[in-house]
Amino acid sequence: MTTSARRDRPPEVPGLDIGRVSEWMASPGIGARSPLRFDRFGHGKSNLTFEVADADGRRWVLRRPPLGRLLPGAHDVVREHRILAALEQTDVPVPRVTALAEPGEVADVPLLAMDYVEGFVVQDSAAAQLLPPARRLEVGLALCSALGRVHAVDLEGAGLDDLASHSPYAHRQLKRWHGQWERSRTRDIPEIDDLASRLRAAAPEPGELTLVHGDFHLRNVITSTADGSVLAILDWELCTLGDPLADLGGLFAYWPEPGEPATAVNPASTLPGFPSRDELAHEYARTTGRGLDALGFWHVLALWKVAIIAEGVLRRNRDEPLNAASTTSLRPEGVDELVSRAIATAEKEGI
Repeated sequence: MTTSARRDRPPEVPGLDIGRVSEWMASPGIGARSPLRFDRFGHGKSNLTFEVADADGRRWVLRRPPLGRLLPGAHDVVREHRILAALEQTDVPVPRVTALAEPGEVADVPLLAMDYVEGFVVQDSAAAQLLPPARRLEVGLALCSALGRVHAVDLEGAGLDDLASHSPYAHRQLKRWHGQWERSRTRDIPEIDDLASRLRAAAPEPGELTLVHGDFHLRNVITSTADGSVLAILDWELCTLGDPLADLGGLFAYWPEPGEPATAVNPASTLPGFPSRDELAHEYARTTGRGLDALGFWHVLALWKVAIIAEGVLRRNRDEPLNAASTTSLRPEGVDELVSRAIATAEKEGI
């Protein structure tokens, strides 16, 4: 093959046929002008996410499910498209959906294109170090306000009332994630099963039913460089209907404090300036008016759930190494760490 032919051939990007994707993105619905540049970005360990730039410098975000074997109901990009499109009509900050390719149209899996939102993502401690402590505080408190907007969505008005079951959320979560554990684990961790039993026994009575993001944390929001406010909430693949405190408990699971291990989660929150978990809880209660009596339960459940998700990431990366984000590595010790935090938190909360 000549040098000229090699230069004319589209670059290879894991999980994408660049020629077909470029043709799709050049269609009238998107209007991208070739040649396109594709860059994998973020620390995401689930759906593969790419920044796409065209010859005119315009940018989009493209998402597709991970490579290889997927668990039933997981990584549903078509469902994520539905949620984002519905939320465009609300005051929840989300990227504008540009286009959806159903399985078989462009690839053997669905592809979701959305507008690129300019802003700042606290991907890790290095990114957080670029922010002064006062801005870190603003970002942390802004998360609570944004989460309140998610939980205030009018489900019927947004057309999301049938997104998921209305049955008791705690039991749904325990059933789903314990099942995912059985299908994705790479080894035996008896504490996962023990925590599941303890959580079932401690499940609170069903309460308010709202939209729940399901994976709300620093890496899944784009913030303003001017005031730290949330410009866009990302990664809606785990969104469902349930107890709003589950999202706050989930944020806590991804929010280690100084002195706590953070191998498997973003350690940025341990830096000076970021609010403590107690301060986050106070801000959320202040802005939403909700009581927090069951928050301890949801914090433990979230740590247990994130450990199971992390184990699933290990399984997918072992089965298909191209799924792994090049900027991060997850080790079994990180999963063990999360399990230990869940056990310690359960003891503290009397679970």
